[in-house]
Amino acid sequence: MTYDEFVAARLQPLLRYAVMLSGDLHLAEDLVQETMVRVQLKWRRVAAADVPEIYVKRMLTNAYLDWRRGPWLRRVVLRPDHDESAPAMATTPDHADAAVQRDEVWSLLATLPRRQRAALVLRFYEGLDDNEIAAVLDCAVGTVRSCISRALATLRARLSAATTTLAMGGEHR
Repeated sequence: MTYDEFVAARLQPLLRYAVMLSGDLHLAEDLVQETMVRVQLKWRRVAAADVPEIYVKRMLTNAYLDWRRGPWLRRVVLRPDHDESAPAMATTPDHADAAVQRDEVWSLLATLPRRQRAALVLRFYEGLDDNEIAAVLDCAVGTVRSCISRALATLRARLSAATTTLAMGGEHR
């Protein structure tokens, strides 16, 4: 397989993976571009790997884990304050509910350390097993299991705290 064939076949899946890692399309595009330049420079080594896609995902994951963000780059999530004086609306779900839930998931994932977030994305979005995740993250299988366990425990605790806050009538100011 040539570099051009690899790019034609795998560029879009790699971009989707980078979006899941970073939560930001523009940052994901930058990460993929930077990674693909490195892949082209090291193509002989990449092509010689048992599974070139795993090798490239490892490079992309490392680029994400090492990404240096300046103070000028912040993800801002805008949400309206809850208006308690407004009349109660019917609880019929609409198309916006899915967007709100997706935003909440992005917000929760953004609070995780990068390695934990990468492990979750590799497991639940990419569908990789522990050994494949360990190869991408360049760590032991036990470390993968520990990262995923800690990440899920953190997410459960934050979801529980958010649910408790909502049940008590929101935040007190």
